[in-house]
Amino acid sequence: MKKFLQSNLERKGRVVRLAWAVLLAGASVWGFAVSIWLGGLLAAGAVFALFEAARGWCVLRACGIKTKW
Repeated sequence: MKKFLQSNLERKGRVVRLAWAVLLAGASVWGFAVSIWLGGLLAAGAVFALFEAARGWCVLRACGIKTKW
């Protein structure tokens, strides 16, 4: 499990995930106005993207899928 959670992003990838987290957080504000479930899912996605940016870790890369950033 330790190897799975090993840092696998460079600075550019971390910035992209941080931007994605901010975008999802903004969308979650709108989502809560539409539906509590939609807002909750978008907020959870924002928290996960923020975790990836802070940790320097990408779940797709950890599973062996190549990503651009």
